[in-house]
Amino acid sequence: MQTKFLLSEDQIPTHWYNVIPDLPGPMAPVIHPGTKKPVTPDDLLPLFPMGLIEQEVSRERFIRIPDEVREIYKIWRPSPLFRAHRLEKAIGTRCRIYYKYEGVSPAGSHKPNTAVPQAYYNKIFGTKRIATETGAGQWGSSMALASQMFGLECTVYMVKVSFLQKPYRKSMMQLWGAEVIASPSDRTNAGRGILAKDPESQGSLGIAISEAVEDAATHPDTRYALGSVLNHVCMHQSVIGLEAKEQLKLAGDYPDVVVGCHGGGSNFAGVAFPFVADKAAGKKVRLVAAEPASCPTLTKGVYTFDFGDTAQMAPIAKMYTLGHDFMPPGIHAGGLRYHGASPLVSQLVSAGVIEAKAVGQLACFDAAVTFARSEGIIPAPESSHAIRVAIDEAERAQQEGKERVILFNLSGHGHVDMAAYDAYFAGKLEDFDYPADKVREALARLPKVESVG
Repeated sequence: MQTKFLLSEDQIPTHWYNVIPDLPGPMAPVIHPGTKKPVTPDDLLPLFPMGLIEQEVSRERFIRIPDEVREIYKIWRPSPLFRAHRLEKAIGTRCRIYYKYEGVSPAGSHKPNTAVPQAYYNKIFGTKRIATETGAGQWGSSMALASQMFGLECTVYMVKVSFLQKPYRKSMMQLWGAEVIASPSDRTNAGRGILAKDPESQGSLGIAISEAVEDAATHPDTRYALGSVLNHVCMHQSVIGLEAKEQLKLAGDYPDVVVGCHGGGSNFAGVAFPFVADKAAGKKVRLVAAEPASCPTLTKGVYTFDFGDTAQMAPIAKMYTLGHDFMPPGIHAGGLRYHGASPLVSQLVSAGVIEAKAVGQLACFDAAVTFARSEGIIPAPESSHAIRVAIDEAERAQQEGKERVILFNLSGHGHVDMAAYDAYFAGKLEDFDYPADKVREALARLPKVESVG
């Protein structure tokens, strides 16, 4: 029985897939936080290079990957697709389970798929320094790596709870030459404002984004880089699903269910969006986003206009949101602790093209342990959410007497997240279902956007 399905370097996708032409209806406009009018490319120039702005608004279904980017992709792409024979046996299922493993990148996650092109477009635009944020550290380490490859300086605002929980992620960023600052910090007006209200703030992605955006907007040689949510980020990640489709052909299979963990939406989009095109063409495939019950953006949030950051400096987008000043608990899946979701993912969830499921922290770690003890790979805490839902799907199919083909994205390894496993084995982790009243409280402070639908 074949376990690995591999592609050669010349089969790395030559184009990224842009889901916008296959959306069910037009996208809502993105609103300027000051004028409350739709943003223009000129509005975005203080934050992003023109090459990325053009991709953000593109309506082309396929966009060519620059040769310089594909050359760096060769370090780890194409990533392997595995048939999870041992996991199937461990859980006693007749389902065929496959996983696309993105932990083979130098940073150990899927994030370099977009960090590298973002660094490339900034370099050719003349940017000298990147300001960015990171939650669990996967994005910060990936942007530090990509910046080093293109000779850019890099400043990373790292959510304080992760800064303290994940010291080796910080070390990785420093090893690749980045300056790492615990957020909220005293380096920005946004950070100082948060600390004045709550000196013990653990931080959030919304706060860290505010600090990075302010840093970029106030330094002419600096641009901002975001590791999730935005259209161009989701598009860069599509190499995951495009490769997986070719590898499944080698296996003689096609998925009934595609699963990815969901925080802001990038790795889920990467594995799932290429299958949206298949759904639009009539294929029957379910796409399931797995999010933490403690930060239930898609399952408890509201689909409406909101700021992308806490300090209300980032553009306003229509998305599923828990409120821009939502403060999630300090769970170990730090990469999933974001108040909002990609507008693209949000529109597809609202239209019923994508499903969303929220899962508890303990159940996810239980699934991660089952996976590690059967397949051998130690998953990142974020990736464990996809594993949990994939196992749940297999068990449900078993109960129904059906065989299904299940594909999930193993978005990264957990080699520098072992403190989370230590806490799990010591019985120190607990589930946290975010209370509905706290969600209502955060949603009460949504921006007023009256001129658009």
